[in-house]
Parts: sequence; C-alpha cells; structure tokens
Amino acid sequence: MPSAEELRQKANQPLDPNVPQTYEIRNRQQLEQPNNDDRPKDATNAPLNEDYEPKPSASIKLEPERQHILDSIIRLYSGSATHDESSTGKRDMLVYAKQSIYDDIASYCDTRYKIAGQWYGIPAVMRSSVTTAVEVVSSTQAEPPMTPAAIVFKMKRAWTPRLMAGKTYDVNHFVTLSLEKAAEEDGEGPSERIKYHKDYWNEKEYSHGGFGKVMKTVNGDWATLGTRPPKDL
Repeated sequence: MPSAEELRQKANQPLDPNVPQTYEIRNRQQLEQPNNDDRPKDATNAPLNEDYEPKPSASIKLEPERQHILDSIIRLYSGSATHDESSTGKRDMLVYAKQSIYDDIASYCDTRYKIAGQWYGIPAVMRSSVTTAVEVVSSTQAEPPMTPAAIVFKMKRAWTPRLMAGKTYDVNHFVTLSLEKAAEEDGEGPSERIKYHKDYWNEKEYSHGGFGKVMKTVNGDWATLGTRPPKDL
C-alpha cells in the first residue's frame, strides 16, 4: 500500500488528459495543485503549454482501424447523427464502448446511449458544423496499469447555431480519445472502442464541481428525451 507521502506526491502531479478521471479524483488533485498560470479558474483543467491551433501538415498517419474511429468521430461532430435512413450516425456511434464517458464544457455522459443523445442533438441545434482543419497529434498503445491507449487530435470547427442565423463561431478543439479492447457487450465494430472522450474548447472547460458539474450531468442525463437516439445503442 502506498504511503501518505506517496499519495500526496501523486495528487500534486498535473492531471493527465489521456487518463479518465472521476469527479472525486479531479477535485482532490485540483485542491492540492497550486494554480500558477494566469488562466481563469474554470480553465485550469485544460492541458498547459499546448498550441490548440491544428496544423494539418504536421498530422501523423493512423493505421486503418484507428483512422476509421477518427473518421466516425469527425462525422458525428459534422452532424451525421440524424434519423434519416441514409444517416451514418448509428454506425458511427459504434466506435464507443457501451459503457463509455463523454466529457466537454457543456455535458458529461457515462453511457454510449447518453453520448448518442448529445450527437443526435447536433443537427437540431446547429444549422451547420464544418471541419476546417484536423491534426492528429498522437496515437499510442496502452501502458498498464494506468495509461490507456489513445488517439489525440486537434480540430478547428465552424459552428453555426440555428437560432443565430448568419453567426458562425470558430472553435479549436483539443480531443483525447482513450481506447480499450472491445468487450462482447459493445457489439459489432472495431476491435478497439472509445472508453473516454475528452474535448477541450479553446483551452477552456467548465468546472467539474458545484453548479458546473450539475449542469453538465443534467445535460448528459436528459438530452436523450429530446433527441431520441436509437434505443439499441
């Protein structure tokens, strides 16, 4: 069993964006870590010293199955999750494990079905969502016992909300897709599945505590009522 000093040293280490963190672990580390940067407190979870502007020319090449995972995620960001017969949304969703997590500035979901509720909401609230640049930063294998396999990429996206005609927002996303081997319950799909999808927007994210946590969790839990993703996801 680690000593109290060893536990404290671990808590003082920066959060690893490649490792899924529960709210409890995040809260403990954030309390014990000094905040030496000039960002607002609600941005301290974002990776430090990182250039969020994607540079496609610097992108690394992925093996075919991981490229399929990335392509599926890009399509979901672009609004592929619709109820049209020609939609690829349901198939794109199968790159997630059945028990997986999605975490961004606005929502926290802890099952594939809840995650689908977010993606099926994109076409409803966005007039368009256009990928303007992607850079794959890394593609790594698991390092047991703590570090999962992962795909990390940067993406610039032009979001145009339906309720704000003519107004487009350019957002730089820094995305980590932590991967694990597919389980039987995950169903058909690639041999690796996304276990944890972490998305930072323009170097910021909302807090994982207090009111921010409540709003993210409520959004994740209840979006499926309005967006009606396929029940068998």
